Amino acid sequence: MPERRHAYLVLDVFTDTPLEGNPLAVFPDAAGLDPQLMQRVARELNLSETVFMLAGEGVDAHIRIFTPATELPFAGHPTLGSAFVVGERDGSSSVRLLTGSGVVPVALRRAGEQIVYGEMEQPIPTVEPFERAEELLAALGLEGSELPIEAYRNGPVHVYVTLSDPEEVAAIRPDLRALGRLGELDVACIAGGGARWKSRNFAPALGVAEDPATGSAAGPLALHLARHGRIPFGEQIEITQGVEIGRPSVLFARVEGSVERIERVAVGGSAVVVARGEYRVQ
Repeated sequence: MPERRHAYLVLDVFTDTPLEGNPLAVFPDAAGLDPQLMQRVARELNLSETVFMLAGEGVDAHIRIFTPATELPFAGHPTLGSAFVVGERDGSSSVRLLTGSGVVPVALRRAGEQIVYGEMEQPIPTVEPFERAEELLAALGLEGSELPIEAYRNGPVHVYVTLSDPEEVAAIRPDLRALGRLGELDVACIAGGGARWKSRNFAPALGVAEDPATGSAAGPLALHLARHGRIPFGEQIEITQGVEIGRPSVLFARVEGSVERIERVAVGGSAVVVARGEYRVQ
């Protein structure tokens, strides 16, 4: 087969500082790449996620999102990073991206010509009890959680364990093999108060031991806190993540509505392009 060359970019997302945040590879034109090859490329790049952009009817792009191990219907930092790429390409201030969980609108803010911030409207998650809470706590080396351990699904599944102090979160040394046996989910260990929260996120079954910034978990985190009275609905929170693995990240999240009716889940942050290149595939 003839060799094909596909341009790609690497962005650091949920930061405005290169070599911080969550790295993401984006292929702006993935036409002709089959899903098996997409997965192989994502495995070789070995970032938390890699995005492959395709044309989509009625949207600015159709994005397919791969971890090193599997394809995801939706993920936060790939969606935000992709919106920065599309906004830079088209000069637009609003972007609509088709994901496996539906269309995600992203509003972009500029300083001059440069995009400096984006806010996505995420799918509203479903909430359910997490039946394997004792196994989860044992894998994390923890005795309990201040809030109920629940699962939120907005594409990926996110499970939240709430501790009393951010230093306790920093000290966690999880058994990643045991976490992996719980299935394809993201485990978020959180602590904080008011508008400032710390999170560490582990997803070994998805090929990500610890994630620097989990955008898809930020919206459900705000919902989890609001549902249990830790923050009011409509208040924006700031989430720090990735410090322990040398990739400090900052995410912003807000949930509008009430316990009875969730109206909107918004997650925002910055991104910066750090590399451009070309991949050779057959």
